[in-house]
Amino acid sequence: MREHTLVGRTALVTGAARGLGYAISRRLAGLGARVALGDVDAAALAEAARSIHDQGGQTVRCVFDVSDAAAVRSAFAAIGRVEILVNNAGICRLTPPEDIGEAEWDRVLAVNLKGAFLCTQAAVPGLRTAGWGRVINLASAAGQMGGVVAGVHYAASKGGLLAMTKSFARLLAPYGVTVNAIAPGAAETDLTAGWPESVRQDLRAKVPLGRFIQPDEVAAAVAFLCSPEAAAITGATIDVNAGLWMR
Repeated sequence: MREHTLVGRTALVTGAARGLGYAISRRLAGLGARVALGDVDAAALAEAARSIHDQGGQTVRCVFDVSDAAAVRSAFAAIGRVEILVNNAGICRLTPPEDIGEAEWDRVLAVNLKGAFLCTQAAVPGLRTAGWGRVINLASAAGQMGGVVAGVHYAASKGGLLAMTKSFARLLAPYGVTVNAIAPGAAETDLTAGWPESVRQDLRAKVPLGRFIQPDEVAAAVAFLCSPEAAAITGATIDVNAGLWMR
């Protein structure tokens, strides 16, 4: 992707404080976008913003919970028109199905699926006015194959996100807005680093390339979907999973 192709664009990345969200935010800022970093962890968000600023990026911090409709509306009001929305915020639990309580189920669905809906809903008026936009949903291979390690609530939320991607792609296409999903496999992040080593080894053994993916590999896919070269891609799911799921 050409350098500085996103100058003058404003992007919002949710779950931006660490992991995939941080890598995506850094990549978009490097391409010239003004990046609004959204997360519930104020301290980690401040550190992420400092790091990207030190690399020459332009950022705005927004501490909010994507599952809270009022908080989402307030964040969008503070940011202004968002032309690139990356719905990355998510919760991944490994809880066995028989042990998933109602509160845990509701929380996972609220963040992973409802949160992406609320943010996209809030972005729609600005996207329509702009006549250009990119919405990118971070789904998961778990939503395609029923999960390998993650709980059924996580898989269900990501499967729903894939369906929602197609719905918004149809609705927003007349306005020059593309809506796509990226479905990563397990990535090397703080989250997966905390998994039991036996779980990590078992999952790695199922991956044809024999490794977890890197956050920058997902960030590269996001950057491509924001590029002029990807203008005809909408309603699609881009697999970045080292071969874990092959269609």
